[in-house]
Amino acid sequence: MASVRYIANEIDKSVAFYRDRLGFAVAKHNPGKFAELAREDLHLFLNAPGAGSAGKAGGSPQPGGWNRFMIVTDDLDGIIGELRKAGESFRGDIAQAGAGRQILLQDPSGNVVELFEYAKH
Repeated sequence: MASVRYIANEIDKSVAFYRDRLGFAVAKHNPGKFAELAREDLHLFLNAPGAGSAGKAGGSPQPGGWNRFMIVTDDLDGIIGELRKAGESFRGDIAQAGAGRQILLQDPSGNVVELFEYAKH
């Protein structure tokens, strides 16, 4: 099992985003402060800035940046279409190289999720 922690400005909006758009199950939710979500072998922990020890670790954590986790899909174009129809935001366009294609999806706080599709041979 892998675990990732993101700092999120709006925990409740982020919970809805990961649950409704990316298929995460909600394990724990303290509205406005903290949430734990799960998808397959990934646990995603969301903390509001300043909430709990994780919201204070290292100083004053803020959301955003380029670090990310990756969701692998067999239908990148279909997922992008559904997310765009729902009004979700992306950072840039699809990038393609030898291993496959990817695009960066932004959650409500600006944290990035990579959507990746392996190259078809």
